Amino acid sequence: MKRAQNVLICVTRQKSCERLIRMGYNESKKTGGKPHVIHVAPIGENFLGNPKEGEALDYLFDISKQVGAQMTVLRSNEVVEVLTDFSKKHCIGIMVLGESPSPKGENIVKQLNKKLDKVQFIVVPA
Repeated sequence: MKRAQNVLICVTRQKSCERLIRMGYNESKKTGGKPHVIHVAPIGENFLGNPKEGEALDYLFDISKQVGAQMTVLRSNEVVEVLTDFSKKHCIGIMVLGESPSPKGENIVKQLNKKLDKVQFIVVPA
């Protein structure tokens, strides 16, 4: 029997990230693991003062709750380090991320893969 795999779903401040949460939830159901949703906000960025972004995060909190996932928002300029630490702490086996519009986004997956070589990465097209 396969070991349950916890799933980390990485979101931004966009309502369209609902698709990532749903996909990650489905993966967690397949493996019997727990879904986790995370958003890493840059230090000094005031997203709560922006009504659209605050509304989007609130929406994603609600979707996370619906699928039984806890949503965590952390502040850091070191996204790779935060995701690595969180993954190790919560025994993440699968990480779901949205496709980045820039080549830098691919770099993040490569960096994460070096640090989390046992994690399966699912990059969802835009």
